[in-house]
Amino acid sequence: MDLAYICEWEKWPKSTHCPSVPLACTWSCRNLIAFTTDLRSDDQDLTRVIHILDTEHPWDVHSICSGHSEAVTCLEWDQSGSRLLSADADGQIKCWSMADHLANSWESPVGSLVEGDPIVALSWLHNGVKLALHVEKSGASSFGEKFSRVKFSPSLTLFGGKPMEGWIAVTVSGLVTVSLLKPSGQVLTSTESLCRLRGRVALADIAFTGGGNIVVATADGSSASPVQFYKVCVSVVNEKCRIDTEILPSLFMRCTTDLNRRDRLPAITHLKFLARDMSEQVLLCASSQTSSVVECWSLRKEGLPVNNIFQQLSPAVGDKQPTILKWRILSATNDLDRVSAVALPKLPISLTNTDLKVASDTQFYPGLGLALAFHDGSVHIVHRLSLQTMAIFYSSAAPRSVDEPAIKRPRTTGPAIHFKAMQLSWTSLALVGIDNHGRLSMLRISPSMGHSLDAGLALRHLLFLLEYCMVTGYDWWDILLHVQPSMVQSLVEKLHEEYTRQKAELQQVLSTRILAMKASLCKLSPCAVTRVCEYHAKLFLIAASSTLKSLLRPHVLNTPDKSPGDRLTEVCAKITDVDIDKVMINLKTEEFVLDMNTLQALQQLLQWVGDFVLYLLASLPNQGSPLRPGHSFLRDGASLGALRELMVVIRIWGLLKPSCLPVYTATSDTQDSMSLLFRLLTKLWICCRDEGPTSEPDEALVDECCLLPSQLLIPSLDWLPVSDGLVSRLQPKQPLRLHFGKPPALPGSATSLQLDGLIRAPGQPKMDHLRRLHLGAYPTEACKACTRCGCVTMLKSPNKTTAVKQWEQRWIKNCLCGGLWWRMPLSYP
Repeated sequence: MDLAYICEWEKWPKSTHCPSVPLACTWSCRNLIAFTTDLRSDDQDLTRVIHILDTEHPWDVHSICSGHSEAVTCLEWDQSGSRLLSADADGQIKCWSMADHLANSWESPVGSLVEGDPIVALSWLHNGVKLALHVEKSGASSFGEKFSRVKFSPSLTLFGGKPMEGWIAVTVSGLVTVSLLKPSGQVLTSTESLCRLRGRVALADIAFTGGGNIVVATADGSSASPVQFYKVCVSVVNEKCRIDTEILPSLFMRCTTDLNRRDRLPAITHLKFLARDMSEQVLLCASSQTSSVVECWSLRKEGLPVNNIFQQLSPAVGDKQPTILKWRILSATNDLDRVSAVALPKLPISLTNTDLKVASDTQFYPGLGLALAFHDGSVHIVHRLSLQTMAIFYSSAAPRSVDEPAIKRPRTTGPAIHFKAMQLSWTSLALVGIDNHGRLSMLRISPSMGHSLDAGLALRHLLFLLEYCMVTGYDWWDILLHVQPSMVQSLVEKLHEEYTRQKAELQQVLSTRILAMKASLCKLSPCAVTRVCEYHAKLFLIAASSTLKSLLRPHVLNTPDKSPGDRLTEVCAKITDVDIDKVMINLKTEEFVLDMNTLQALQQLLQWVGDFVLYLLASLPNQGSPLRPGHSFLRDGASLGALRELMVVIRIWGLLKPSCLPVYTATSDTQDSMSLLFRLLTKLWICCRDEGPTSEPDEALVDECCLLPSQLLIPSLDWLPVSDGLVSRLQPKQPLRLHFGKPPALPGSATSLQLDGLIRAPGQPKMDHLRRLHLGAYPTEACKACTRCGCVTMLKSPNKTTAVKQWEQRWIKNCLCGGLWWRMPLSYP
């Protein structure tokens, strides 16, 4: 476990960010982190601020003045990572969502209020989606065997079984409040007492059962009092939300049953279920000013012995022994230094004995450990059930030996820097901590947890987690922290191998995600920079091809089952003629008729297709040069086939409206550039198409491609700029020091080789990479950039035609690579 980077606040004379008390922090599945600070002005007025940052660009923090009048006590992301709940000590709950799908533009249209009653626990209602990871089947071919869907009921369903959205919160006075979001946007809120005898609730946590019920755990903060558990059922009756509560068995912490220790550990400071969907296991921490004890408890069904007299009176009782639910302690630690924060893993690994045996057999450690932060600044990863230490991190300048136990030590003068809030990433390979100075630290957690793993096994674990992210749609930034440049080639190959073993339907669903994953892996290796550009070009080609083919309409409605796009693919694959006009004859041109304005609006897209074909053919003679992007396309039959189909479509549309054709600068006025390019492209496609035997391009074709630069002006393609993110610049054992709001002058990344067209100076013209429009050196239009690949595009569409809207709809929520959009500040000369 080592430090990747630290990000801290600049000290301003007028106002300063100070850590809020209590400090809330949460990490989404899209690798956005939200945390709170208080902004103190000269008059000592506090503004409650929520900060949202992307882990790849932590300095680029977006701060929201939350509008909460009291300290923010809870923050909670939803399952999709696009909405955030915040709750404060005045009982106000706000639901934040992205405005225009921008990760640095947030609005709070809805919320709820329990006036004057501080919120101590908050959670979104469960949507019924639960996966199980089968680590022992990591060698299986199907993703369905490795990641199976567990039967789990949503907390509440709409008509047809669709899960209803909403949230549940617990207040300090023992109330439970539930708010339901109706599809119409209306919020139904209901509040109910957890039990008839209401008492103070200092700590609470919320978990869900497979049957759709909710379990709430509460403690009043004193270790002499019991930890109470309640079952909460939510239903909608006559358009109103109804809450029913039921008392479950309670428990007293083991350390408090010993009279000598009870006085030494007077307070319960942490109460957490081991997972949101694991209501049978709970983690408790009792503390004094200097020390803590952590205990793990499990709820079990136990048989109730029945007296012989009753067995004789009622024979049925003798056959079936009655059972009772009881809390049993699983493990407890010795006296530790005082615990300041706890972080629990989100990786869905079940914790039965057989699963734990499988984990130890396969040596798969991610997700098995939870993190404890101590007041002396150290962080321990301990096993979820046995609480045995698995890894240790010391933040102080003088690290102690690993063998030294984490027993209580004499306190030094002044409080040490320690984490007040921590969160583990969704694959448990990274840990974020906010310390008592408001600084943010990002820690890498090795997948091996300090065990010596075989290199092949470590690679397989990373591959397994990448597949998990591919299936769930989660962001995989935290996995990239552990990928060394030497691993990139084998990881990409193995990922592709696993992908090709899936069913065709699943391959189609995951086709863009695997390309984005390969591109992000290749960024980490200096040898694979050009591959990054190729994968992004392939993503663009897939999107352009499917959009343009979807514009084709059948001439008559009652056509056979094949769409015009499918028929085009079939005809182009069957007819291998090099003459574009002979291929056109076999198509029904009436299916290609489009409105003239639409064709004109698509010109930039068609121009890119034409330029890309010309660039690829011109680079065929020196295909051995790895420094020129496009190398892999020359042997990719599927991509060349897609380009060939698009050339045919463009040729037909050019007959309808010649001004929509790609513009080429030719040396001869009489030359038919489209026919020439189609002829050469077809010859190259025949060499490597899937159906026929693959062969090397013959010398005549290479010679003709050599002559292309003398016949046509070869365009310089605008490849995606190399991203300015962190992950490719992070070095092991060398943490970066960053400042919020101040872009760092980072050392050159592994990928910043001087490749043609890849590096952009600040004053160079910018490009709208998705509309293929030139924006100029200092764009006047508001633009957004992708947090992952650096792709730039305008926020508002300059064109209103339906076809362009259809194209833009593909990337309105996310970039083509799956990254989130971030609004760019306007730049001035």
